[in-house]
Amino acid sequence: MDNEGLIKAAEKAMENSYSPYSNFKVGAAVLTGKGGIYTGCNIENASYGATNCAERTAVFKAVSEGEREFLKIAVVSSAGDLTFPCGICRQVLVEFMPEGSIILKDKNGAVKEYTVKSLLPNSFAL
Repeated sequence: MDNEGLIKAAEKAMENSYSPYSNFKVGAAVLTGKGGIYTGCNIENASYGATNCAERTAVFKAVSEGEREFLKIAVVSSAGDLTFPCGICRQVLVEFMPEGSIILKDKNGAVKEYTVKSLLPNSFAL
């Protein structure tokens, strides 16, 4: 799948965001080594620690279905800016796709691609 298709899947996933506290909707779509696409949205909770980001939702869904190889992940948000994964999500991405890439799109349609390693250099990994 090309980056634009992955972005479209992330945009569709963003529609399911549960974000009543921040009104900041995020969607993600991860491409697996087997060619599967798993999507996720952010899910907030009044107990903020129980909130889950879109990136982790997508990766965890895939892992729970037996996937272990990930190639790239697209992330979009309602802010329309490039929305980079948070620190916890970066650590999860390093765990499952250290050689992968992150695809971001802004409101003007500009698409940027970053390696996971470039966003979390010197990461904690096995």
